This record gives sequence, structure tokens and C-alpha cells, in this order.
Amino acid sequence: MNRFAPLCLRAIVPVLLLMGAALAHDERGSTFETPDATIYYEVTGTGTAAPLIVVNGGPGFDHTYLHLSTAWDSVGLRRPVIFYDQRGNGRSLGNHPKQSQNLKAQIDDLEALRSHLKLERMDLLGHSWGGYLVMAYAALHPDRIAHLIIVDSAAPRIKDTLFRFDDFYPDAVERQNGFGFADEIGDPAATAAAIHEYVGMLFYSTEKRDAFLAGLAPGAYTKAVNAAVYADLERYDLNPELTKFRFPTLVMTGRFDINVAPAVAYRIYKAIPGSQFRVFERSGHMPFVEQPEEFVAVLEQFLAH
Repeated sequence: MNRFAPLCLRAIVPVLLLMGAALAHDERGSTFETPDATIYYEVTGTGTAAPLIVVNGGPGFDHTYLHLSTAWDSVGLRRPVIFYDQRGNGRSLGNHPKQSQNLKAQIDDLEALRSHLKLERMDLLGHSWGGYLVMAYAALHPDRIAHLIIVDSAAPRIKDTLFRFDDFYPDAVERQNGFGFADEIGDPAATAAAIHEYVGMLFYSTEKRDAFLAGLAPGAYTKAVNAAVYADLERYDLNPELTKFRFPTLVMTGRFDINVAPAVAYRIYKAIPGSQFRVFERSGHMPFVEQPEEFVAVLEQFLAH
């Protein structure tokens, strides 16, 4: 197994990066308070259609890697696009010594964001660990979902998430493992090198991979959040909940997603009555980065109905 797979699985590496995106994007967000969290969010886009809330991968990462895709700017021509940092990460920090870190808290924060934005119902998209989170949210708040989009998500039962790093990238996994000790004792150079290897395995296109890596800068990764949330996830099974979904749902995956094998997405699609399934044939874990035009076209067609 890939050396980061336990971390990534703990972190749900459908998750993504121990790095944050370089902020070529100028953040202009706001915060609001819940009883035990400060939540940062940003509203982008100029369109007048219903807003889309995008939930990033993690746990333990902020949303900024999403800005390395051009897809959201295109979506923003038609509708507001809303990003937020999950509690304890990025700009969602505050003096909250008794802050909960579990799945229920993450669901409650998403519901608090919806309420803060005064949305009766919302279009909701989750990527990677964010896909798991939006499924969990929808199970508790089905009346708040207008459209649900699940992109390269972790499995509904977290231990069923399928990694394929060893099968496709044994050389990169070996190099990555070589940084393990130094990374664990906190050497930032080793962490950066290990993550460089890891991120390089998430793409179909070497050109898109190199551009994405060039756009990354060292950023915050909250290991305690990662560990606490993942430990809580191990006791849940969302599979029985998926069969109850009665709102429009689109499940998407990259054909060459090594981080979460497409079989996971297909099983989610088969479990949700009336859902739609789309495979991006030239993408890995992030089709909105590798095939942004096609991604936007599929997304907008789905949201139009």
C-alpha cells in the first residue's frame, strides 16, 4: 500500500495534499461563528442561477487547491460558487479549545453555512473526502438538497475505499516510502518531497500534473483534524442511506483515478435510485483540473434540470 494511503485514508486521501494551492487566486471571504467553530467561506462568480456549494477533500486540508482549476470560474459565469474551509483548517481557525472534530460536527458546519447564506435548498458538490461528507449531509438533511454532485468520492463505508497506488506506481511508492521516517519526525523538506511523489500519482496527463505541482506552495495541513475525523468515520456505513436519496444526483469519476478506483464511484451510482454516472476518460482524481471544459459542460447540463 502507498505510504500515504493510511494517512490519506485516515485523511481520506481521496483527499488531497499536504500542501495548499498557491494563492494566485485572491481570497475575499468572510467568517461566521458557530458555538464551537469559526467558519471561513468565500463566494465567487457573477451568475444569477442557483448557488453551488463546493466541499473540498480532506479531512485536514483547506479549499485552496480547488482554485488551481479553471472550471469554477466558468461555472461562476452562470451562478455563485461558494467555497469554505472546514473547521480547524485554513482560515476556519479561532480560539475554540473544546472544538469537536467528528463527522457530526462537519455536517453541522455545512448546515450552519447553508443557514448563514439563507438558502432554503442548495446545489451541493463534494470532491474526495468532500464526497463522503456531502453524502452524509444529504442523509441527515435530504430536504435541503436541490442537486447533489459526488466527485471521485471516498467509499460510503470508509474502509471500502480502493487505492491502486502500488499496482500502477510501484516506483513512486518506493520513493515516497523513503521519506517516511524524516516526514514522521517533522522534516518539512521530507514532507514536501513525499507529497510531490503522492500528487504526481493523481493525474492522467503529465502536462496537467506538472502545471498543478508548479501551482502549489507549502501550506497548512492539520494532522490532528485528519486523525480525529477519520477515527470517527470508521464506525459509519452510509450504504443503507444512499438507497433513500430521492433528489437528482450525479456521480463523477476520472477513468484513471488511482487514489479512489472508479469502481467506488460506480457502486455509489448503482446504490442511488435514478442517479446519473459520468466517467472522464482523460482524468485521474481531479477531472475538474484535467478536463475542465468537459467537467463544466456535464455539471451545467445536470444543474439545468
